Amino acid sequence: MLISKIARNTPLRFAMIGNGSWATALTKVLLTGQPNLQWFVRDAAMIKYIEKYHRNPEFLRSAQLDASKLDMSDNINEVIENADVLVFCIPSAFLKGELDKFTGTFDNKFIVTAIKGIIPDDNMTVAEYFNRKYHIPYDNIGAITGPCHAEEVALERLSYLTFSCKKKENAAFLAENFSCNYIKTLTGTDIYGVEYAAILKNIYAITTGICHSLGYGDNFLAVLVTNAQAEMKRFLNNTYPSAARDTTQSSYLGDLLVTCYSQFSRNRTFGAMIGKGYSVTSAQAEMNMIAEGYYACKSIHHLNLKYRVDMSIAEATYRILYDGASPSEEMKQLTEKLQ
Repeated sequence: MLISKIARNTPLRFAMIGNGSWATALTKVLLTGQPNLQWFVRDAAMIKYIEKYHRNPEFLRSAQLDASKLDMSDNINEVIENADVLVFCIPSAFLKGELDKFTGTFDNKFIVTAIKGIIPDDNMTVAEYFNRKYHIPYDNIGAITGPCHAEEVALERLSYLTFSCKKKENAAFLAENFSCNYIKTLTGTDIYGVEYAAILKNIYAITTGICHSLGYGDNFLAVLVTNAQAEMKRFLNNTYPSAARDTTQSSYLGDLLVTCYSQFSRNRTFGAMIGKGYSVTSAQAEMNMIAEGYYACKSIHHLNLKYRVDMSIAEATYRILYDGASPSEEMKQLTEKLQ
């Protein structure tokens, strides 16, 4: 779809759907090259604040936004109708609720998911959900993955983004539009792999946070993350093999590393709170952002009942979060399974 429009010299209009930290960071990136950007912002008061102060009042407040190039609306129908390329950046747990308000059509739209999570209960990635629920062909779907934290993008620290589409030409087009002096871009075709890698790394970041709070040191965490990478590779290759997939690339391994180790990682932070004795409810209440790994853990558990891949780390984390298992006991047992 993208390439055909480009061939007709039709300018494509971009829209950002979501107003959290990652959406704000990607909006800042797109504004460096786009003459105009549609932006779905749920809160009308937030729109007025951004228009006046050129900053998001709740997320990444230091990131300056050129409001003169933004067409913001709290009406998702209006934003989607006025754009061709739709970048979805809403936490996966809330995506269905927002889409339920949409009464239009996705005909002739290209869907880009920047959501590093899985649709709870449906146990589908965002690309899978759009394909099955709205019958959007995978040729019209792309995915943005890291390794990238919104906070560093906002600070304009050099970061790399990977754009995955079934057609290489579409991935290259998206990469070109997001590229700027502090964003380098890579391309790929493994939509399935990068989406599930982004889902799994959030689970492993929670595990890392738990272990850190329990007093495990860097030596052990290196072993844990190494085993997590192997577990991720097993899951991907057993559920959807791909000869073109290389899980040592930055969109797989790099994203895993930064999410497990970074001070900005909300999933590691969530895990650290669990390791300190917080309940899931109290940890969620204290955080101002969604830890996608909490929902991912349950979905991956249920998906793996079908595939039965050896996933000792993800399963131990699931038992802690959903079965009330002791973090110290689960991690102690896990140490006997790692290599």
